[in-house]
Amino acid sequence: MLSKNALPSYKRPRAKLLTQRLSEPRRFIQVVTGARQVGKTTLVRQVLASSDMLFQYASADEPTLRGRQWIEEQWDAARLLQRPEDAKGGVLALDEVQKIGGWSEAVKRLWDEDSAAGRDLKVILLGSAPLLIQRGLTESLAGRFEILHLPHWTFSEMRSCFGWDLDTYLFHGGYPGAAPLIDDPQRWSRYILDALIETTISRDVLLLTRVDKPALLRRLFELACNYSGQILSYTKMLGQLQDAGNTTTLAHYLDLLTGAGMVTGLQKYSGSTVHRRGSSPKLQVLNTALMTTQLGLSMDEARSDRAFWGRLVESAVGAHLVNAQSTGTCKIFYWREGNREVDFVVQAGRLLTAIEVKSGRVRGTLTGMDAFSTAFKPTRKLLVGGDGISIGEFLEEPVEQWVKA
Repeated sequence: MLSKNALPSYKRPRAKLLTQRLSEPRRFIQVVTGARQVGKTTLVRQVLASSDMLFQYASADEPTLRGRQWIEEQWDAARLLQRPEDAKGGVLALDEVQKIGGWSEAVKRLWDEDSAAGRDLKVILLGSAPLLIQRGLTESLAGRFEILHLPHWTFSEMRSCFGWDLDTYLFHGGYPGAAPLIDDPQRWSRYILDALIETTISRDVLLLTRVDKPALLRRLFELACNYSGQILSYTKMLGQLQDAGNTTTLAHYLDLLTGAGMVTGLQKYSGSTVHRRGSSPKLQVLNTALMTTQLGLSMDEARSDRAFWGRLVESAVGAHLVNAQSTGTCKIFYWREGNREVDFVVQAGRLLTAIEVKSGRVRGTLTGMDAFSTAFKPTRKLLVGGDGISIGEFLEEPVEQWVKA
């Protein structure tokens, strides 16, 4: 296994895209989003350090740094970097910018001032939660930004950086910051619980968004982790949570958790948007570490529990697909009619791919591939696991490999 010191030298594929955008003439604000600990800051710092552009980097992740004046001060400092003889101009990178009250209005005014004055100052904004940062973007910065979303780390990335095998990835998920801790299971688990889960919920969701029932949101997150890979109606969720809330509130909280890059609810594929929105969601973690830490199992205990390991495998496949969805690669659904089910339905443009995962877990449903094929005529049908594509092969390749022509 590589040491933690190896992490800063590892560049994710999307670093190339950000480098390319910064080399172009100043057109848009670059907005880098993603869940906590997916490497946003590391990637931006790597790109800036490897370029020949002067840059100003600052983080708003400090309780004392509040208000628009802070943004103005950082912006002015970045403006001073640009020299008349430097045709490339400078770069301003503001991390955790959504934590500044009125940040989008301040950024809009300063960006427009530079545009009117012909200044070639490029701007990068970083934020932990896409759903939360999006409000300021759509309200004030329409037409002025591009989003570069960083998903959770894939199997191939964790293997390349840390030398992990498939079982290690299935159990420990794709959090690079936690990778050096896996030889100390208790410490690794506490890091995931305290530094990632609790920090995300308390600082990225509850602190920045109105949540009338924070205890319900926390219990919903735990439920989604424990039932990842299973279809559960909102009514049944309320019964499990023993709360007097309503299904609209629950759906909203699930959207918040999705925006924070933790868990999501896949909608049923029907060919009709109206029917999709009204369906019961299939719960899905975006990182399998969220499942294993909730149950407190050791890796050996998880392996010996065939039912749990099967759900873990299926959730890893689902997370791989959903993280690709977050970058705009495709849209992910499930399908079920009666007791027949297709695990994942992937829509990429006009191409439709039906995916069945053979994970070894005992199912209460039958494969619905034939019925789905008759109803919707998918472009491609894939079996992952068993006699089909191996789990490792599927996870190590980008989703585009499987769902695009």
